[in-house]
Amino acid sequence: MSLARAPRHLDRRPQILDAAEACFTRSGFHRTTMQDVAGEAGMVPGNLYRYFASKDALILALIERDRAEISADFAALDGTGDLMGAFRTLGRRHFIEKPREKAVLTLEIWSEAARNPAIAEVIGGVQAEVRRGIIAVCEKARRKGDVLAHIDLDAVARLILTLSDGLIRRKALDPDFESETEVATLLDLIGAVLCGAVSLTPCASRPISL
Repeated sequence: MSLARAPRHLDRRPQILDAAEACFTRSGFHRTTMQDVAGEAGMVPGNLYRYFASKDALILALIERDRAEISADFAALDGTGDLMGAFRTLGRRHFIEKPREKAVLTLEIWSEAARNPAIAEVIGGVQAEVRRGIIAVCEKARRKGDVLAHIDLDAVARLILTLSDGLIRRKALDPDFESETEVATLLDLIGAVLCGAVSLTPCASRPISL
């Protein structure tokens, strides 16, 4: 009896993207060549170009892979009865369990986005999707009475994105970064905002004291 043959052309995109992540994290986007990525993936450059035409295409695919993961994270939170527990789950997954190299890669992509409008546009779309996901989770909690009615959920979502970006930068650059403590502090602040203990409403009539 003959064994079943494997498909002649396996989809090697996941393997190539893993190789691109390793190369971009180790050497940076501009110092990495397509030949470097091919070598990391264990293939000849000609085969690599069958899947990705350029380094820009690799970055866009990496962003899309992250977007799909984040989308799945929010889908898994659908119907959750514990808003802060949901945020703790996301915080642990993205800022504690993921290796430092992931944060380094994110900074590399952000740096390229500052020069490349196409990449910046895609990242902006991902951030908008994350913001909508945060708002949707908070709206469900508000309908249950777990979030005060007057809380500006869009402002909350923007605050979470800003703080999250800061955590990524700290994790990538600060050798003394303590992820458990930093994430706990972020969650405490979010909880205080959602229960009304901290207001995000700008107080134009109050001068800032220095």
